[in-house]
Amino acid sequence: MSRIDFMPQAVLFDMDGLMLDSERAIIDCWREAARELALEVDDRLWFDMIGMHEKDYVPMMLRTMTEQQVHALREACHVRYHRRIDAGMPLQPHVLDVLGDLQGRGVPRAVVTSTQRERAHLKLRTSRIASFFEIVITGSDVIEPKPAPEGYLKAAAALGVDPARCVVFEDSAFGVRAALAAGMTPIQVPDLIAPDADTRALGHRIATDLAEAYALLPRADAAMTA
Repeated sequence: MSRIDFMPQAVLFDMDGLMLDSERAIIDCWREAARELALEVDDRLWFDMIGMHEKDYVPMMLRTMTEQQVHALREACHVRYHRRIDAGMPLQPHVLDVLGDLQGRGVPRAVVTSTQRERAHLKLRTSRIASFFEIVITGSDVIEPKPAPEGYLKAAAALGVDPARCVVFEDSAFGVRAALAAGMTPIQVPDLIAPDADTRALGHRIATDLAEAYALLPRADAAMTA
């Protein structure tokens, strides 16, 4: 992969799946909730919902469930998931190294997530990475969630930087499309779902982990190996 050919004015991060190892946790919670309610749900649904805002995944659930079942399933899942959030979500590999180096270099940082505001801030606090970010844009702060570019454009505006000079770290295809639509440079670090042919055809960089992604930034490779 070619390195980024400009020094970014800011680096923007997705949260779930990219920094927090939370996708596995939420899938486990969906499964447990479905078993508790004696609902037979195709396991593929949970994976298809990864990276989606609830306004998009609820209609998917309604294709095979009643409104009452969807409501009960979401409530049962959220109770379980909140317990895990309170305990602190585990971090993905290299997150602290990358955030610490960016902070040390004075590069502005923001989170752009589809998670609703209260839960997003709680996740960042209990995982002890909230202090690394000047700006957090959540699903509560936008009208159109990813893959729309609104969240990323709001983050750039809040930081006072040019979207074209922003690098975005994302794990999902929705996030990559949002970053591209915002005119930013995304680097994808897939978590549970490998990029499909349509996603790869977008032509962006795809890394195996956050350290490899960060090494594509100017000076980052030297910083990570120093």
